[in-house]
Formats: sequence, structure tokens, C-alpha cells
Amino acid sequence: MIALKEIKLKKGFNIKKIVYMGTPNYAKDILSSLIEDINYKVVLVITQPDRPVGRKKILTPPPVKELALLNNIEVFQSENLRDIKTKELISSKNPDFIVVAAFGQILPRNILDIAPCINLHASILPQYRGASPVQQSLLNSDKYSGVTAMLMEEGLDTGAVLGYIYFEIPLDMRLHGLMQQLTDDASILTIDILNRFDTIKPQEQINLNASNCKKIKKSDGEIDFDNAQEIYNKYRAYQGWPGIFTKSGMKLLDIELVDLDSLNNKAEILEITKDSIIVGCSIGKIKIKEVQPKSKKAMAISAYILGRGVKIGDYIT
Repeated sequence: MIALKEIKLKKGFNIKKIVYMGTPNYAKDILSSLIEDINYKVVLVITQPDRPVGRKKILTPPPVKELALLNNIEVFQSENLRDIKTKELISSKNPDFIVVAAFGQILPRNILDIAPCINLHASILPQYRGASPVQQSLLNSDKYSGVTAMLMEEGLDTGAVLGYIYFEIPLDMRLHGLMQQLTDDASILTIDILNRFDTIKPQEQINLNASNCKKIKKSDGEIDFDNAQEIYNKYRAYQGWPGIFTKSGMKLLDIELVDLDSLNNKAEILEITKDSIIVGCSIGKIKIKEVQPKSKKAMAISAYILGRGVKIGDYIT
């Protein structure tokens, strides 16, 4: 692919220069689509600084940085985009576009004025502006999700819309699967919008329909067996981190929704099978197949039941 780019350049093709800004895997895959396209050349990648990861706090580069370095693309890591050095560096590349995906900072005016800034936001804007749109769509049992390409301005995800891709969310899809679908679609949408940019008429968002979402906190994963549908939504939305857990700190690793409307005692064990238990909620029931008690390893629910002598009518907390 790099060789093809070199051939095009020699023949005088107008390859567009891209400054790319992003941090996590979502942004990495979009960057990959730009690197592979012969019509574009990524001349600079800006990403967040390396962060300590895991229990051992090993300093780890963002996925976007790793991909850029593998492709010999200059990388600049910035905590503060308002630093004049950042603006000067971007300007020196004379980009045709600045493409942004899950970067983690709002772009200041002095950067927005350098070139058209296109953001790939993982929701159907103006729904779910902010930090956790993918989780929010699952928490709300949304039928559809999608990616929006928009022109950036100084507000939070308020810019004019350039295009969408959307799809129906399977009922059993969880965060990682939904994130992968959005990532694949965002990669396609990015190239399509760049290819058609000169002919697109941006559409202003309807602020009356807007909603916002905040960063996820660990405490958001706590459940109280009040509503089975809400528990299952959290299970889908908080896959990986923070997960879902009881007040005692026990994580529920594998659950299914049994019913939505039966009335039960909170956390009462209603049925025990070979590989699962049915637990009542104030409204509805869930099936639990795997748990991880606080400070213990993950275990099948059958091992948990056997080890604690749990029986029907007991409560799981």
C-alpha cells in the first residue's frame, strides 16, 4: 500500500494530508483505514500521553501511538491542546483535514481554524453527546446505534452533521460487540465523508433533541436486584469495566434475562439448576451462571452454591 502511494505521488495525484487525533482502539482502527487508503497521507498523529495500566501500573502507549509508530508516522502526545506548540506543529504540516476520533479533549479555536476538523462520534447525534455514548445506548435498551461524522466546533459534540451510519442492535449484543460494529462502520464512514467532502452540505443539529452522557464511574456497576431489565442493561453496557456487582462486591460475570414483569423478593434464589440459579428482582428475574466473589477467582455458580450450601429461598448479596 505504501508503494502505491509513492506511485500516485510521482504521477501528480493530489493526495490529501491528514492530521489525525485519537487514543483508544476505536480510533486505532479508523487510523488504519486512513493509512491504507491511497488517497490520503497521515502526516501527524496526536494522542494522549502513555498511561500506567493494570495492577503493576506498567506505562503503556495508546493503541493509536503504537499503530502510528509501526507505520513511521510522527507522533505528538499532548495533555493540553491549548499549548501554542501544538498549534504550531499542526500548522507546519499544512493539513487538508484534521480527523478526530475518541481523542479525549475538546479542540480549541486556534486548532479548529487550521483545517476542516471532522469528528467520528459513536452515536446518532444529537443523541448522547459526551463521553460514554456506546454504554448509554445499551443502558437505555436502544433499538438502533450508529456513528456520526460531524464538523467540529468549540461545543461538546455540537457541530454540523456530515453523515451517519446506523444499524439495529441485536438484543444479545454487549459492549465489546457493539463497539466493534461501530468501529468498523466509523472506518468506512471516515473515508466516505473525506471522499465526498466538497459536495456535502452540513446539517445543523437540532438541539431540542439533544442528550448528554457522562464518564462511567466504578460505582455505576453496583446492582440492587430492583429491576431485572436494568440489571441486564448494565451487564451489556459495562462489559469489561466496571462490570456489575452486588453490594458485597461479588461480580456477576454471566447472566441472562429470564422475565421482565414478575414480582419477587429482591435477590431471592427461586430456582437452582445444574449450571445456573434463577434470582428474583422486585420486577423480573435473572439467571446467573458465573460469579466472582470479592477477592476470589471467577467460578461457576454451581461451585459457589456448593461451597456455601446455598438453597432455594436464600438470598444472594
